[in-house]
Amino acid sequence: MKFNITRSSIFFSITFAFLLSLISVFLAAMFLLEYDKQEYTDKLNKKYSIIARATLFHLNNFIDETELQQQIQDYSMRKINNNKIKDYIIEQSEVIQKIENKIGNSTILKYKKYHYLLIEHENTAQLFKDEDYQPHRYDVIKIIFGFIFAIIILSYIMTIRKIKPLRRLKRQMDKFGKGSLDIDCKREGEDEISQVSNSFQHAVEQIKKLNSSRQLFLRNIMHELKTPITKGRITAEMIPSGKQKDRLISVFEKLELLINEFASIEQITSGEGIQNIRPARLIDIIDESIDLAMVPSKTLKLEIDASLILNVDFRLFTTAIKNLIDNGIKYSIDNFVIITATKERISFISKGSPLEHPLEHYIQPFIQEKNSHQSFGLGLYIVDNIVKAHNLDFKYRHKDGLNYFCFEKIESLL
Repeated sequence: MKFNITRSSIFFSITFAFLLSLISVFLAAMFLLEYDKQEYTDKLNKKYSIIARATLFHLNNFIDETELQQQIQDYSMRKINNNKIKDYIIEQSEVIQKIENKIGNSTILKYKKYHYLLIEHENTAQLFKDEDYQPHRYDVIKIIFGFIFAIIILSYIMTIRKIKPLRRLKRQMDKFGKGSLDIDCKREGEDEISQVSNSFQHAVEQIKKLNSSRQLFLRNIMHELKTPITKGRITAEMIPSGKQKDRLISVFEKLELLINEFASIEQITSGEGIQNIRPARLIDIIDESIDLAMVPSKTLKLEIDASLILNVDFRLFTTAIKNLIDNGIKYSIDNFVIITATKERISFISKGSPLEHPLEHYIQPFIQEKNSHQSFGLGLYIVDNIVKAHNLDFKYRHKDGLNYFCFEKIESLL
């Protein structure tokens, strides 16, 4: 299993907790082994010391046989009487400890994991086997702690495997957060993660259905509206030239623009995002916007680097610029807008009073103020959504009697 673990991750916390547990168990095992080894060694040394002293006392005729047996009978020490076996063990064994005394010598030997006690006095040598010695004592302790280690590691693996679906769920939620509804996080199982995944999947499917219904509804409305608008436009063209004809044509053209703007809103808010990114000269985009806005050239001044080429959705970006031209002319004091463009920003500058509220207030759809002069309807809402879809910042500031509406981070589109 391979994970990209950060310190704030639950996987990091679980791994750290299990690692800390393993280290703690390891240190406890080392301490217990050392402590038990020391305790057992002291116990054996005390036992062998008593037997060696009693035996040497007997060999030096300080105590009789009866008293010797009374002193060593509780220690499970079996005397090796076969001289051949005794000599062989003495020859093959490992010396652990040897104590020399005036009355004789005592040596602790180890042969085939068992302890033997050799007691020597002058020409006499007696060998005792410790029947009570536990040769596998430390191996048992190691096995126990090894088993604990295995349980901890197995628990860690099972825990990680159990919460591993969280990563997949997070990836799907990240996709959802970016506007994609094409996700699949359905899981089999009755655990909490499976329940959350399935609930989230169900919610996404419901959103898909609602989104599809909304798109179908909007597209049907726009389709149905285009037919009478087209017929009305054709009928208006048949009217003899005059003021009424021009007004009717202007109305139908405005309705067509509104339908196109609704189409832009539907594309941006439906989650489809930008689909037709291609290079385009900024001057061409602005010229198309001016044509759509149907404003006289005398109401605009362009200060644009003609060499600027942006990677944008031409139709959507044109709509955004057209809306700002409309708003700039409509709400300025002198019905005049200056458009400037550099590699950093595109600015729409017009004379006028500062906005009464922050820009965030006006980029909501159909904002209505007490003063209708400050009611921007859908215009800035559409602009804001298109700008965000291109990963730009939409900013506003007022300085020296001028309103500045700006698209910033233009270099990201170059």
